[in-house]
Amino acid sequence: MEIKPGLSALVTGAASGIGKALALALGEKGVFVTVVDFSEERGKAVASLIEKENAKFHPKLEFPSAMFVRCDVTNTRELARTFDKHVATYGGLDICINSAGIGNPISFRKDETDGTRSWRHTINVNLAAVVDCTRLAIKAMRATQKPGVIINLGSSAGLYPMVIDPIYSAAKGGVVMFTRSLLPFKNEGIRINVLCPEFVETDMGLQINPKFVSMMGGFVPMKMVIQGAFELINDESRAGSVLWITNRRGMEYWPTPAEEAKYLVQSPGSRVLRKMASSKVQVDIQLPESFEKLVVHTLSHNFRYATRIVRIPLRLPIGPNDVLFKVIYAGVNASDVNYSAGRYFTGSSAKDIESRLPFDAGFEAVGIIAAVGESVRDLKVGTPAAVMTYGSFAEFTVVPAKNILPVPRPDPEVVAMLTSGLTASIALEKARMESGKVVLVTAAAGGTGQFAVQLAKLAGNKVVATCGGKEKATLLKGLGVDRVIDYKAEDIKTVLKKEFPKGIDIIYESVGGDMLDLCLNALAIHGHLIIIGMISQYQGEQGWKPSNYTGLCDKILSKSQTVAGFFLLQHTRLWAEHLYKLYDIFSAGKLKVSIDPKRFMGVHAVPDAVEYLHSGKSVGKVVVCIDPTFSDRMAKL
Repeated sequence: MEIKPGLSALVTGAASGIGKALALALGEKGVFVTVVDFSEERGKAVASLIEKENAKFHPKLEFPSAMFVRCDVTNTRELARTFDKHVATYGGLDICINSAGIGNPISFRKDETDGTRSWRHTINVNLAAVVDCTRLAIKAMRATQKPGVIINLGSSAGLYPMVIDPIYSAAKGGVVMFTRSLLPFKNEGIRINVLCPEFVETDMGLQINPKFVSMMGGFVPMKMVIQGAFELINDESRAGSVLWITNRRGMEYWPTPAEEAKYLVQSPGSRVLRKMASSKVQVDIQLPESFEKLVVHTLSHNFRYATRIVRIPLRLPIGPNDVLFKVIYAGVNASDVNYSAGRYFTGSSAKDIESRLPFDAGFEAVGIIAAVGESVRDLKVGTPAAVMTYGSFAEFTVVPAKNILPVPRPDPEVVAMLTSGLTASIALEKARMESGKVVLVTAAAGGTGQFAVQLAKLAGNKVVATCGGKEKATLLKGLGVDRVIDYKAEDIKTVLKKEFPKGIDIIYESVGGDMLDLCLNALAIHGHLIIIGMISQYQGEQGWKPSNYTGLCDKILSKSQTVAGFFLLQHTRLWAEHLYKLYDIFSAGKLKVSIDPKRFMGVHAVPDAVEYLHSGKSVGKVVVCIDPTFSDRMAKL
């Protein structure tokens, strides 16, 4: 999440120490801040400072750009009112930082009381209140259905024993493990992380014996803590992360992958995939002096006209953090024609897009790692892998090592799991698909439709699918679809109205045009319509044109419906997780992958494959075998 003016943040413990520093730092970025603290005098002073900073970004506002709310964080009712006031003032919650904390007032070794005013209160402030604030922040973010970031303030004392204050250490250790256990919320767009600085020069930090602080390398600079918090907010890949900050070691994420491997339990398919990162296939890879690739040389929805084959030298060595990837199979997608027309360079003018020409085409491929850069340590030559980067319509391509997804075998079924499979898996998860619903999938016999119908069925839903032709209908019945509607044999609108009078709960739509109109009218009360494409409008020199849907807002408002778009490139952080999940199901025999039987061989066959897909004749995923000789050798392994 980019920290920018207009976002809103709620910070507890913001009248002093780390909370104050973070609240002021956010204010300097133009973020609206609610300062939450028990100290009214200091809290109001902080809010006033933030308002002065915010005035640079928001000179004219009808509401305060910062406000102070006095609150005892151990009082659940006061906390709930605080969050409600923030949402009512700023229309939502983008960032929540739970920084309120105290030290144990009485040494545990000397405490002769029942702990009510000492260690119990410390745990209530440092742990129970963090749990409560996190709960309320999640509730606020869910209500607006917007991405959000929550940062809980832990401590190095929560990572290793702090013998001088075991109660504080116990509470912060609880914050660390509580936060790490909230990783699944990232699937709802809510990232929850924990910041664990060592001693910082605050009122609390100054109470620590200076000799002990000196032994640990001295106080951590506040600017380092702010830098760490901002990194956790900005980095979309960070969810359930622990950022440890010390003077001795700087900033590092904890635990290390090696430590995680000691306790993480992985499903069989995931273990196979991860194991492939350290193994290789025994196939000789001959590196040629040059290779062929397909590039877009002019912008057009006519893919054949827009592209051409070029031969370029294979230059070695590659970059230190890169991988030379030998493509065996490349996947074809309906959106290839949008890419060749320059439609995916968002925010660019036609002149800017043309200045990029020529650019590489193709979104996805499986193959073999042919060479690695000198800084790449976790990948080996010969490792089977998948990539989802532009340039897969080529014999070789150079990609950053971080974009490599190791796979057991570079087979066409894995290609189908990439753009097509991941779109279905992630989009349906984003729609919060449950069991017992009616799910409609359009163009269901295509690359992504086949995954959508099976995932919906596996989740315990009644699945309806549309297609055109007996062959496609037969495929869908074999995939377990409850009701196949072949639009060449019967009218979709009539079937839906007659057999599903209450409407469809979830619709996975990729056709557009008249089909989208039909789906909008068939959506049930509280229904979800996910638009993942508009294939019927992709072809032609002009591509798709905006359509008017008169009365749409009134319709979805009256029936509490949700209409959402889905674009896979905006969910990169979920790719590996969902690919491993799909492969697990596939390995267990619970997922079938249909590859269209028509064979396309070599880079030169790519335009033929794209046109075949758009002809409406394809059944399953359309794949191009870039190197038939190499794939034949792989088949024998």
